[in-house]
Amino acid sequence: MQLLDKFPIEGGQKDPKKRIIPFLPGKILFRRSHVRDVAMKRLRFIDDYCRALVRLPPHISQSEEVLHFFETKAEDINPPVE
Repeated sequence: MQLLDKFPIEGGQKDPKKRIIPFLPGKILFRRSHVRDVAMKRLRFIDDYCRALVRLPPHISQSEEVLHFFETKAEDINPPVE
């Protein structure tokens, strides 16, 4: 949402045909027992989104918002154990 607010033209707010910012795959509601299955199904869509994001023009792909999105967080390095 921050990217769409910061780059309204590239986000297609004025003309949807000119949108270059990719759509983020939506959340999927699921039961707790299906967490892994849902995560594996979403993996490709999220990977495609990330690849499209870094291929955008530098004023977007190197913006503070995109860099923050890709920052490593503590839980990325040491994920919680089930």
